[in-house]
Amino acid sequence: MNLEKAMARAWAEVDEDALVYHYHLAKSLCNPDTAFICVVKANAYGLGLFRTVETLYKAGAEWFSVAAPEEALTARRAAPDAHILLMGPADESYLPVLIERNISLTIGSLDDAEKASAIAKQSGKTARIHIKLDTGLHRLGFDKTSDVMRIKNLPGLRPEGIYSHLALRNREQTLEQCKLFLAMTEEIKKAGMDVGIRHLVDSIGLTRHPEWQLDGVRVGAFLYGNVPPAWERFQEAKNVLTFKAKITRVGMVRAGEGVGYDDTPLEKDALVATIAAGYIDGYPRVLSQKGYASIRGMRAPVLGLICMDQMMVDVTNIPGVKAGDVATLLGDDIDLREYAAWGKLNRNECLGLIGRRVPRIYYQGGKIASISAEMEEE
Repeated sequence: MNLEKAMARAWAEVDEDALVYHYHLAKSLCNPDTAFICVVKANAYGLGLFRTVETLYKAGAEWFSVAAPEEALTARRAAPDAHILLMGPADESYLPVLIERNISLTIGSLDDAEKASAIAKQSGKTARIHIKLDTGLHRLGFDKTSDVMRIKNLPGLRPEGIYSHLALRNREQTLEQCKLFLAMTEEIKKAGMDVGIRHLVDSIGLTRHPEWQLDGVRVGAFLYGNVPPAWERFQEAKNVLTFKAKITRVGMVRAGEGVGYDDTPLEKDALVATIAAGYIDGYPRVLSQKGYASIRGMRAPVLGLICMDQMMVDVTNIPGVKAGDVATLLGDDIDLREYAAWGKLNRNECLGLIGRRVPRIYYQGGKIASISAEMEEE
């Protein structure tokens, strides 16, 4: 896809220099020997999985983690020699190819371990594993060390790590989780089981509790400019992704008329611009009549309900707006934190929602380095 076609409707611009900047900034919080695991699940939080892994890999990243088997295989193609951890469960049908391609599996139950062991033994391979402990999030993982011990002698398994997830409800509960994790790992090690690297904290955990980085950290949101607000160096964060779309129509709507599917009549005449992006493209419907687009450096409030493929904004007070102009929906002067607050949304969700039919245009040094589009013409 060429640039003209990529920018024909709605698109996302990714600043790879900002991505790499955040990678090094987050690493600066870590001890030199800490394994830095780049979390690239959910299509790299909306940036595009393959290109993001490739960029970080070239920048020196050696560890990546994902949530789904398909993501793990894509990451492997982008980073042939990296450590890749699948943090989510893997259906038995995926295990042969995951083991073949040296994807590290999360083992959170005896059943997980037995299935991985059987397939590794059958294929003559060794399955790399990270043992997952449940220390209070109550999502996945072993909650008893006695159950972990039962996998010690299963053939074909090579423990590379042991980890847990913090719930981050409050400081007291977080410290209890940390202490429990250390106690469980020590008990397992004393029983003669090698557990590999210990990793516990994520982006928020790293900034709040750097003393708990142990042998490794898992950093996702931080990489994409979504830095915890309490962090005193937040001002150093840069904008990584900008979501834009073309204006396709501008017309006057008279007082008493409705805009789009929302039949609420306008209180006064308004100049209305139609933007070629909707909730399927990643502009959440919850931002209907709450959000804004930036057009010609000015804010245009959303009118009516966000449609599946289009949205309308009030440009009455913005001089000269015409079809073909570009509207910025997220990024530039519309900060991720403000954007999320409009709809009481999770900031990671805001990035990850940007649809797969939206082309990604990648920039390095202010110049286009690559264009990625999942939907190409025949």
